[in-house]
Amino acid sequence: MPKDGGIGASTKRREDVRFLTGNGKYTDDINVRGQAYVHFLRSDVAHAKIKGINTSAAEAMPGVVKIFTGADFEGVGGIPCGWLVTDRHGEPMQEPAHPVLAQGKVRHVGDPIAAVVAESLAEARDAAEAIELDLEELPAVVNMKAALADGATKVHDDLNNNLCYDWGFVEENKGAVDAAIKGAAHVTTLELVNNRLVANPMEPRVAVGDYDRSDEQHTLYTTSQNPHVIRLLMGAFVLGIPEHKLRVVAPDVGGGFGTKIFHYAEEAFCTFAAKACNRPVKWTASRSEAFMSDAHGRDHVTKIELALDKDNNFVAVRTETLANMGAYLSTFASSVPTWLHGTLMAGNYKTPNIYVNVKAVFTNTVPVDAYRGAGRPEATFQLERVIDKAARELGVDPIALRRQNYITEFPYATPVAVEYDTGDYNATMDKLEEIADIAGFAARRKESEARGMMRGLGINNYIEACGIAPSNLVGQLGARAGLYDAATVRVNATGSISVMVGAHSHGQGHETAFPQVVAEMIGIDASQIDIVHGDTSKVPFGMGTYGSRSLAVCGSAMVRATEKIINKAKKIAAHLMEAAEADIELKDGNFSVAGTDKSVAWGDVTLAAYVPHNYPLEDIEPGLEETAFYDPANFTYPAGAYCCEVEVDPDTGKVTIERFAAADDFGNVINPMIVSGQVHGGIAQGIGQALMENCVYDDEGQLLSASYMDYTMPRADDLPFYTVDHSCQTPCTHNPLGVKGCGEAGAIGSPPSVINAVIDALNSGGHDVAHIDMPATPARVWAAMQG
Repeated sequence: MPKDGGIGASTKRREDVRFLTGNGKYTDDINVRGQAYVHFLRSDVAHAKIKGINTSAAEAMPGVVKIFTGADFEGVGGIPCGWLVTDRHGEPMQEPAHPVLAQGKVRHVGDPIAAVVAESLAEARDAAEAIELDLEELPAVVNMKAALADGATKVHDDLNNNLCYDWGFVEENKGAVDAAIKGAAHVTTLELVNNRLVANPMEPRVAVGDYDRSDEQHTLYTTSQNPHVIRLLMGAFVLGIPEHKLRVVAPDVGGGFGTKIFHYAEEAFCTFAAKACNRPVKWTASRSEAFMSDAHGRDHVTKIELALDKDNNFVAVRTETLANMGAYLSTFASSVPTWLHGTLMAGNYKTPNIYVNVKAVFTNTVPVDAYRGAGRPEATFQLERVIDKAARELGVDPIALRRQNYITEFPYATPVAVEYDTGDYNATMDKLEEIADIAGFAARRKESEARGMMRGLGINNYIEACGIAPSNLVGQLGARAGLYDAATVRVNATGSISVMVGAHSHGQGHETAFPQVVAEMIGIDASQIDIVHGDTSKVPFGMGTYGSRSLAVCGSAMVRATEKIINKAKKIAAHLMEAAEADIELKDGNFSVAGTDKSVAWGDVTLAAYVPHNYPLEDIEPGLEETAFYDPANFTYPAGAYCCEVEVDPDTGKVTIERFAAADDFGNVINPMIVSGQVHGGIAQGIGQALMENCVYDDEGQLLSASYMDYTMPRADDLPFYTVDHSCQTPCTHNPLGVKGCGEAGAIGSPPSVINAVIDALNSGGHDVAHIDMPATPARVWAAMQG
C-alpha cells in the first residue's frame, strides 16, 4: 500500500478547499487601483477592407480615456507563431502578419478593429457603438477546398494563395506506401471530418495590464497555461519589453483545454495600453466574445486508406488531410496537424509503410490551434475508424483484427519517426474486455431489441505522445522554443518546503500531486510542502502546462532538484553525526548512519543548514535551495483501449450512451484519484465531440454556433457512469518517475469508440451504414438510417 500522502495515494486535492468555498483567486478577481476597462469593437463581417474609422464622436462620450486602432500599433510586432513548418518541397510555410488590432483588412468575424478604454465597461461599450466604420465587404472563403481553388479570394493579399503549407511525412516513404497499397489484397478507404470545436472553459479569458513608471515595470495578469511563454513571446516579439521589466502572473485559472496556451492580441493590447494610458487596463471576455476570439480546435477533412495482405496484416496507411488554420496562425497552430498528428499515425500497430500528407489552409474563420489532445485525437479517429470499417468489410472481429496487428516488442521504431519505449496493448485490451463485460454484450443487445431499440458496441485503441521532447529534436523540426521545464526546491530552516515550478496548474491537481512526489523522496508529510506556480517573478523559466507534460517533464525537474537537496542534506547530516557521507541513509524523514543507531531528524538537518554551527563552511555553504532543469530524452507514450455501448432509437435517431469503459496505461501513477478524474473529464469532452459539439460557419463566414443556444455542450444526463482502470502499467523508461501522461487520453480515445458503437447499432438493426461524421446528432443518424 502507498504511504499516506506519498506516491500512489489517492490524496484528496488540497486546492479544492479554496475552490469549493469560493476562495479561489482568478484573474477577474484582480482589480488594480485606478484601473480602466477596455471593450473591443470587433468585426461583424468575415472579410472586408477597412476604408475608414471615425472615432471622433466616441472620443467625446463620457468616461472615455482613449481609443486605439490599428494605426496605434504601426511599428509594433504582430502576434508570433511558435513553430515553423517546412513543406514537402523544402519551402517554409507562408506566415502572414497577425496585428494586435486589424490593419487594412478584417479577416474573420470577431477580428478586433478598435479598442475603447474607459472608466467603466458600460461606458467603453457605449463609446464603441459610436465608432463609425467604413468597411468594403469582400467575398469570404470558409470551405477549405474552395479556398485552395484557382482564383479563390485570398485571406492575405501579400501571400501567394491560401495554402499555408503542403506537408508530406515521411516523404521518402511515399513510393513504398503507394506500391504497397497498389499490391494489397484489400484496401479500405474512408473520408471523414474531424469537426471544429470551441473549448469553452468555465472561466473566460481575462487580461489586466499594469505599468509602473517609477521603474518602467510592466505587469500582466492573465488566464494563461504558460506565463513564461507569454512573457517571452509578448516581450521579445510583440512589444519589445526586456524580460526583467515584464512580469506575467497567471493566478487560479478555471480550465484551459489548450485554448489558454496561446499568446492572444488582448494580452498584448492591455499591456501596451496600460503604459499608453498611464493606468491599469482590464479586459474580461464575454462568453459571446470567447466563441469568436478564443482559438478553436480540430477542423480537419481527411481521406485515409488502409491496406491489408491476404492474412489481414496491415501493410500500409496513406492519408490526405486538409487542416483549417483560420485567418491567422495561432501560437502552435502549424505544429498540430503535422508533428503532433503525423507522428502518431502508426497508432498501436506494426504497419510497415505510412505516408501522411497535410495541406494547411487559411480561411476567413477564427484561428484554429491545439485543443485537448491536439493532433493525436485526429490521428486516432482516422485510424480507428478505418480499422473498424475494414473489419466490417472483411467480416472479421474488430478486436481480433487489432490484436493481430499490435506492436508487441519494445522499443519499437515506427515508420513515422518516433520510438515507443514501452507498452502492452494486449494487456489493456484484456482489461477492457473484463471491465466492459464484452462477453455479456449479446444479452444486453437482446434486451434492447426487446424494447425496440438498436444497441451497438464500439471499441478502439489509442496511443499518444506526451511531453513534447527533446528540445534539440523539436528545434530541428521547427519549434521556436525549448521544451524543457524547471523546478526550484527551497527548504526552510524548520524543514517545510516551497517548490517553485514552471508548470501551471489549472485543474490538473499539481498542488496535491507534486508534494506527494517530494514527500515520498524525503519521507515527510506532504502537508509540509507548498507548490508555487504561475508568477514569472517567483518561478524558474518553464514552458507551462499542455500536452500532458506536467509530471513527465516538470515533475522530473522537481525530482532532480530534490535529489540535489537530499545530497547536500546528507553532507550536513554526516558532519552532525561525525560519519562518512557514503554511510548516510535517508528514510521516513530521518538520516541515519548505516549499521548504527545514530540518527538525526530532517528538521534538525534543515535547521543546521541555516544555523551552520556544527560543520565547516569551507566544505558546505549555508542554505538548502536547489534548481534543476529537465529536458526529456523522448516523448512518453500512454496508450489504452476504450469501449462504448449505445442505444439508438430507430424512430428518432437519438443516441444514448449506456456504458463506457476505459483501460489506460499511464505508466506509474502518482495519485489514482486525480488520474481517474482527468480521464473522466476527457471522456466527457470526447463524447461531446462525437455526439453534440459542432462549430459551424455559413458561406459568408458568419459563425452560426456562437452561443450555448446553438453550440451543444454535454450535460450530466448525457453521460453514463464510466468504468476506468489504469492498472496496466508499463513505466516510462526515460524519466525518473516512470510516468507517462493522462490529461488528454479520454478526449483522444473516446470519439472513435462512440462512432464505432453508433455504426454497429445501425448495422445490427439492418441498416447498411459505413460512416457517420461527427457529431452524430439525431438528425444525422436518422438520415443515415433512411439511406
